[in-house]
Parts: sequence; structure tokens; C-alpha cells
Amino acid sequence: MKSRFLLTLSLVAAALTGAVTTLAETLRGEGGMVASRSDLASEVGRQILQQGGNAIDAAVATAFALAVVYPSAGNLGGGGFLLIALEDGRVLAQDNREKAPGAAHRDMFLDAKGDVDRNLAVNSLQSSGVPGTVAGLLDALELHGTLTRQAVIAPALRLAREGFVLNDDLAGQFADNLEGFSRHEASLAVFTRGGEPYKAGDLWIQTDLADTLQRISDEGRDGFYKGPVAAAIAAEMQRNNGIMTTDDLSSYQPVWREPVHGTYRGHDVYSMPPPSSGGVLLLQMLNMLEPYELGRLGYGSTATVHLMIEAQRRAYADRAEYLGDPDFVDVPAQQLLSKEYARQRFADFDPARATDSASIGAGSWPEESPQTTHFSVVDGQGMAVAMTTTLNRSFGNRIVIPGTGVLMNNEMDDFSSKPNTPNSYGLIGRDANEIAPGKRMLSSMTPTIVMKDGELRLVTGSPGGSTIINTVLQVVLNVLDHGMGAEQAVASPRIHHQWLPDNVRFETGALSDEVATALRAMGHKGLNGAGFGIGDANTIVKDGAMLEGVSDPRSVGGVAGF
Repeated sequence: MKSRFLLTLSLVAAALTGAVTTLAETLRGEGGMVASRSDLASEVGRQILQQGGNAIDAAVATAFALAVVYPSAGNLGGGGFLLIALEDGRVLAQDNREKAPGAAHRDMFLDAKGDVDRNLAVNSLQSSGVPGTVAGLLDALELHGTLTRQAVIAPALRLAREGFVLNDDLAGQFADNLEGFSRHEASLAVFTRGGEPYKAGDLWIQTDLADTLQRISDEGRDGFYKGPVAAAIAAEMQRNNGIMTTDDLSSYQPVWREPVHGTYRGHDVYSMPPPSSGGVLLLQMLNMLEPYELGRLGYGSTATVHLMIEAQRRAYADRAEYLGDPDFVDVPAQQLLSKEYARQRFADFDPARATDSASIGAGSWPEESPQTTHFSVVDGQGMAVAMTTTLNRSFGNRIVIPGTGVLMNNEMDDFSSKPNTPNSYGLIGRDANEIAPGKRMLSSMTPTIVMKDGELRLVTGSPGGSTIINTVLQVVLNVLDHGMGAEQAVASPRIHHQWLPDNVRFETGALSDEVATALRAMGHKGLNGAGFGIGDANTIVKDGAMLEGVSDPRSVGGVAGF
């Protein structure tokens, strides 16, 4: 099932951090590469490449497979973002983010006291946005793929119909979410065996999901957005105070947008534009950091970490004020992305002192979303795909639509339900991201492609809610500033700051005791170990003709290639 992997021991941080060594799953080859959260899904992508498919064919097949074999984030009932580097050097961005149903309104999650009802915003069918994954994948395949819809869906369909053996990771995820599943009969039927938890080694078959995949294979988008599947979604909404209708589903369309683009040390960096905040913040932070020689300062040094935290602090403050769905609000992306703005934004940087987040508002200029999954694909002809897709929280709202096998997202929580009130990831939002009918909610997903002189250099992205953008930032810095290969760039420990709350989180090994002490003396707050891995950056680095793919060692994933 799984490709043979080259497993190597890697020193994941510079010696000065005191980091421990760890195993990363890495594969090198020249023919094509897929790195994802699932070895089964990556193998599906590899097979498509070896059958003559291009990177889009493989990405679509991988995404449908993830809906079967990694259901906490892979999905048919969610949405995400897709970045494509074509063979001719053009980079395209597709937005298949979920949309607010037509009956949504600004105050829909507020209780009688005007406070956010967290249960309603996260665990109900009202928390579901109109799914975009299926429409986005099929649209990308039709425009830029080479294989048929039936060919790329067939592997996922087979995995759902015939089943696959559960590993410890998936069985553990099911058990951890049993309480949430138990509130919904259809969810309990899918994720337990008659109410009893599945165990590692059990064969897991998803007949209803297979039937839904068969409809999509036979009928295209109409097999999901119209007919029995759409009717089942709408009926379950009506039974349980949801607001999504068949009209909401049939009218959904993905949007092709201009990717955000910037330069960093002679490299072209492409990422996702709004309604993702990821690309804008990534390029903002790179612009702020470019004047400083991070490579000379050293990975994990006090100076480097201090610079990163201060850039993160300022960029996340701007996120809260300015970013939302560009079809509804005027997002000043060009101003935010300019190097002049970055210089102005960083003008109050003190190399010896931390800035108090309370003193930092959004920037100004003269008038003129932890459960997600990311995978990377590169083919042998120079095409690359970075895709990040999600249900928002793990298994979304944990509600399976009866008869379909489809888990629904709870992405409506990514809107700002009330100004200056944190969402599930602690992110602050304001009017730019308020709920409105048909609007796409702001996201942190950051699929990213880096090129040098027109040649592919790096394909990356990550899940992790508010930590996504900083995870991608650190992978990019590790490759471009610190000269790391894919394995070390991904495995190296990470830090995270998001403006508010004003504290620094870090993984074990990210900061030596000496650096942590120095940062505290400079006034940095919190400096708490994360208690969990930050991100899951399944990444491919290209060096000449050689592709190096790595699945993040923080999770159970897989790389497949040749």
C-alpha cells in the first residue's frame, strides 16, 4: 500500500536550542511527489502520477481520498484553498471556502444577553457553511487536469466501499470524539461499531459515503449539490434548526482569485489571497524580516526569535482590523503587502525590548482558520499544487448527514460573531469579518509556493487554526534563510505569537533555557510550551531536478513518490 520510505535521523534544530533529534518521514525522487497527512491518500496521489496524470489529477484524487481516510479534516462537507503553479510559470489560486447560507445574519450566534453562544456557533447545524470542496476539486480538474472525473475518484470510492484497516491514530481520534458523535445517530453509526469504539486493526467500511462518491463520479457536481445528497442535507437542516437550503447548495461556486505575490531574498513567494488571511500575513512578516540577516543571526537565537515574534505581533493585529471576504469588504491588500508599509509597521521595533500588544493597534497608511489538513503535490513536468482543506474543528460539528456519510463543517465560527470577541482559536475579529448571507468567512489557511528564477523551489502549507501562518513562515525561513532541506525545515521546533493573547507559545526544543531567559528579560510574556505540536506542514522542496518530500513528524502521515 505504502511506498518505501527513506527514514533518516535528523537534528531538528541548531545545537544552541538544545533540541532533541527526531524521526521525519522523507522521500526523494525526480518523477513526482505527494506529501499528506495520510500514507493511503499520498499513495493514491502517487498512483495517479504514475498513470500519467498531472499534479492536479493527483491532488484531486488525494483530496477525495482524504475525505475517506482522514475524516477529521479531509472532507466533502467543508472547503479550503488551492494554489497551482502551472508548467508555464503562472500561479493560480482557487477559493473553495465555505459560504454563509442565505438565511445567515450578523447576530445569529448571540444569546439574549448579547453574548456568543459557543455551543450554537460550534456544535449545531447552524454552524455549517455551504460546502465548497466538491465544487472546487471538480472545477480544478476540469480546467487543469488531464484524467477523467471517474478515474481520479475511483481510488477514494474503493477505499470507502471496500474499507481499509484503521491504525492507532484514526481509532484514537474516533474514541476521543465519541461524546460528540454520540449526540447524533448517523454519526454514531459511522464512527462506532454499534456504539462500541472501533479499535486499531478493524476494517472500516463507509457504504453511505461510497454511495455519495459514486454519485459525484457519475454526475459531477450535481451529484452533491443537487439531487438526493443535497435534499438529504437540506432535510437534516430543517429537522435540526439549521438554515442551509437546496438553493444555497445549488448556487455555490468556487472563485478563482489572483494569488498574493511578494519577493523575499530573490525568491518569488505566492500564497492565498483573502478571504484567507494567510498569504497577506505571510508576506507582511517576510517583508518586515527581510532587512535583517536571519541566517547570520542564527536559527533559534534570541535576536532571530525576537524579530519573528515582533513581526507576528504586528501582522496579526492587522488581521483583526482589515481582513475579510473581498467580495463584501474593501480589503487593502496592496497596502498591507508593500515593502514600504512593512518598513513603517516595523519602525517602532526595539531590538532590546518586546512590544506590549496592548499598545499595538492596526497599522495605517496615507490615503490613496485546529483541525485542517494540508498536502503538497509536484509532478515531473513542473506543475505543483498546494492545497489546504478543512471542516474547521476536528470532525467539524461532528454531525453526519443521514444516508450520505458526509460530515458537516462548523466554519461559521470563523466569522466574527461579535466584535473583539475571540473565536475557537483565540483570534479577534471585527466588522470586516462579520457574518453576512453569501459571505465567505476569514481563514488562516496558507497554501504557499516559492519559486526562484521561474523554477519551483518549495511547496508547503499547514493546518493549525491561528498557528497556520506562523508554521508556514518558519518553514519558508528555515529553507531560505537557514539553508535547511525539507526534512529539517519541517521537523525543526516552532514558536507562535498572534498579537492577542499577548504570549509566546513554543514547542519543546524551540528555545534554549538561555534564549527563553533573555526573551523574558526583554519583556516577552507567557513563553509557555505549547503542550502539543504546532502545525503539520507536509512539504516538498525542489533542488535542481530532485524532489524532497516530507510528512511532518508531529503527525502520522506519509510521502509517496518516485
